[in-house]
Amino acid sequence: MSNVELIASYWTLAGGAIPHGDKEASTFDFRDRVEQAARAGFKGLGLWHSDLDHILKTRTLKEMKQILDDNDMKHIEIEFLVDWFLEPGERRIASDARREMLLTAAEVLGGRHIKVGDFWRTPCDKDTMIEEFALLCQDAQERGTKIAFEMMPFSTIDSLGSALELVKGAGAKNGGVIFDLWHIVKLGIAYEKVWEFPQEYFLGVEINDGYIRNLPTADLVEETTQYRRLCGDGEFDIKGFMKYLPASHYKGSPVGIEVLSKDLRDWPLEKVAQAAYDTTLAQIPG
Repeated sequence: MSNVELIASYWTLAGGAIPHGDKEASTFDFRDRVEQAARAGFKGLGLWHSDLDHILKTRTLKEMKQILDDNDMKHIEIEFLVDWFLEPGERRIASDARREMLLTAAEVLGGRHIKVGDFWRTPCDKDTMIEEFALLCQDAQERGTKIAFEMMPFSTIDSLGSALELVKGAGAKNGGVIFDLWHIVKLGIAYEKVWEFPQEYFLGVEINDGYIRNLPTADLVEETTQYRRLCGDGEFDIKGFMKYLPASHYKGSPVGIEVLSKDLRDWPLEKVAQAAYDTTLAQIPG
């Protein structure tokens, strides 16, 4: 049996929430999610910015922290910040407001990191992005958390080289990259190269399953937000990716399971939590 601790990343237990719209808050109550995740075996939980905003209408961060502690949730990841690198304007103003909310949540909840990135391949000068990432890491350092950049096909930073240039250029001890197997597969990056990423910038791993040959749609955004699969239900070589874990510098750290699937949105919370835990654990080397 593996001793790797698992994180139920936000979208896995989000119920009927729909990405990229006005219905991103989970349809499951926060306490119910935490308790069911704990029963299934998870030791960590993800919170999305829209969901966090929704929860805070009825619960304080202190109350949330107590619920997490009562259920031994040790790894809290908070997401997602976009537009943090833009020049002053409407989008940057909204980003800065979200930034403050996420930083405050991370400070009170003991967040292990805040996930950041870009969904729209927004143009930005390389030096400006590096500078803004450094400033973001500085803000996070003051709140006791880390900044994890998520490399994906939808960002101008869509390679291991450009991701390393970002975090190395920023030179922040609390800034690095989180690697989602979905994006690794879609970008065609060799598995072993991911695990060779410098230790000081390697902040997290998420796994999931999906399609390589039998694509359900030609639209990558739709595929990414609607057609991910539980581990073992798709065409990804997940065990081929995870076989590098035991000898890597990430050994002993938590692994996330992130599944955005329209098929799971009608599942009862207990069913999806247990299925997500069991199918993910089956992919981890013993």
